[in-house]
Amino acid sequence: MSGRWSEKQAWEWYDSMPWLRGCNFMGSDCANRVDQWQELGFEERLKTADKELELAASIGFNTVRLILQFEVWDEEHDGFMERFERYLATCAKHGISAMIVIGNDCCVPKDEFYVPKHCGPQTYDWGYHGGVKNSPHRKLPQMGFNVLDDPVTREKFWQMTAEIMTKYAHDPRVCIWDLYNEPGNCLRGEVTIPNMKEIFSIGWDIRPDQPLTASSLNPIKCPPVDQLAFELSDITNYHLYGNYDINIKVLHELKKLGRPIVNSEWLHRIRHCDVKELFPLYFLEHVGCYCWGFVAGLYQTYEPWEGIWEMVANGTAPADWDLTRWQHDLMRPNYRPYDPKEIAIIKEYSKMADEDFASKSSTP
Repeated sequence: MSGRWSEKQAWEWYDSMPWLRGCNFMGSDCANRVDQWQELGFEERLKTADKELELAASIGFNTVRLILQFEVWDEEHDGFMERFERYLATCAKHGISAMIVIGNDCCVPKDEFYVPKHCGPQTYDWGYHGGVKNSPHRKLPQMGFNVLDDPVTREKFWQMTAEIMTKYAHDPRVCIWDLYNEPGNCLRGEVTIPNMKEIFSIGWDIRPDQPLTASSLNPIKCPPVDQLAFELSDITNYHLYGNYDINIKVLHELKKLGRPIVNSEWLHRIRHCDVKELFPLYFLEHVGCYCWGFVAGLYQTYEPWEGIWEMVANGTAPADWDLTRWQHDLMRPNYRPYDPKEIAIIKEYSKMADEDFASKSSTP
């Protein structure tokens, strides 16, 4: 772990930052991440993002999590790099920094569900989470497939990683490098370990000003791939869609790791992962937090995961799940709140956090 920050370095960085709170962001007119980053329709997509990032800043958010799409970098390299720069500039215009996600194990099996991604017109299925009927958010028959499983695209993927990280290694518009999203997810397990080691090795060779991390999907059971993610990361980064009680217990364990903590995916109203309880908790514990989704749109993450519908159909869904509520997202397509009380809470605690940070920064 030659390039990992010490605990002291991690805390010095974290204490220099305001409380990080925001969302996993994609403009509401994007069908998927190809749509978000490709040349086709980008000018309109960026206009939408500009409006929605302004809205995010107005409720108190100061950061977003952006997931890159390798296929767009590969097929439209120069254009992608220019568009990524413009996206960061648009975020910064509204006082918003970006956590950048590179690797990703949220994927579907090659033999049954996998459809290669390419630039061009994008389709979506209405009524399905993520706009995809055959999504990874269900019981999968076999291991998911991603571009790191192909030797040719794997080498290109490492090139993309090095290029983007090198260019933005000292750019304050990037606040965190989330090098690997949910390592081991979709039945990939320990297959991911060599890839995660490689992407951290690339990151350590560059050694940006920003922390390097991987977002654990299983901080409770903590299988070997999640243990490795925590051991490699400068800061502790996890996902949790559990209720208040589960969040308390997980944070109690994660604090033992001794590093700053960021929950980079939360908010699942169906399972009682709610703004009214968890946003104040993250404020109080000074845990960075990124809810999933912002404005409801073509990506349809207000819909339940397909796996939830499968559990409802076979009678195994917990009785207390509430499918009358949106799963994710904070704003309606008309930019009004899904629940005004949620937005009031976000504004209140964001204001308190900013006042605390300003007071601390002004103290000699």
